[in-house]
Amino acid sequence: MPRYSASAASAGSAGSAVDASSAARAQDVVFRPLRAGNAFEETVERLLTSIKLGLAEPGSRLPPERELAERLGVSRVTLREAIRALQRSGYVESRRGRYGGTFVSQVLPKLSKAAARRLNRQTGHDLDDTLVLRHVLEVGAAEQAATHIRTSALPEGRAAALGEGNQTAVLLACYEDCARAEDVPEYRRLDSRFHLAVAEVTGSPSLTAAVAEVRMQINGFLDAIPVLERNVTHSEDQHAAIVAAIVAGDPAAARHAMAEHLSATAALLRGFLA
Repeated sequence: MPRYSASAASAGSAGSAVDASSAARAQDVVFRPLRAGNAFEETVERLLTSIKLGLAEPGSRLPPERELAERLGVSRVTLREAIRALQRSGYVESRRGRYGGTFVSQVLPKLSKAAARRLNRQTGHDLDDTLVLRHVLEVGAAEQAATHIRTSALPEGRAAALGEGNQTAVLLACYEDCARAEDVPEYRRLDSRFHLAVAEVTGSPSLTAAVAEVRMQINGFLDAIPVLERNVTHSEDQHAAIVAAIVAGDPAAARHAMAEHLSATAALLRGFLA
């Protein structure tokens, strides 16, 4: 299958132009008030979600402490404890001074296969259950994203839906970034960001939050299996088909392309972890 050309859809080199606003919108989904439960553990989980899904990139600064505590609905004491835990684990570092703050580490810690399997057992994540949930959420998200494009008022509305600075331009930028990934950790992070971008096109924060949550579970399983170069190439082709169908406003094709993509990943996971 030929590569999908983002420039053909008027995205051009929108990647760098939309990254900041895209990350901010996606972080709004992750950094929302916590559910009832243990505030410390949930705060750690939200911060890790932002980092592992690529919403807070290596080297970037997290929102200021006061702002982050307000957005999460936790005390600053709880937030500081969570940040210290992530510092000890190597995910973030604190810098003092005028341009100080909490920054995501340039090199993130790696999880061994044994540790990844153990983590999933401890968290109670079941592979088949997670794969079913992911299929329902992400296949539906792709279909709804294409529907959103198709039902935009023509021609002005659809031109706006495909223009720079909105969720569809973000999707195109994320697709191109993922295709240019230079190593495995970067690919995993950008792949996660691509899948979140699909959900964002639907305009539903609740759906985006659900996709982010299931993606964290999937990443736990993916960390336990090797990355196969041929699989990455196949995945990039499938990303191209998903993007092309969404931008064309073809819900059926978008649904089919995403279902094929998720089925391939599910087969690999079951093959290695069953």
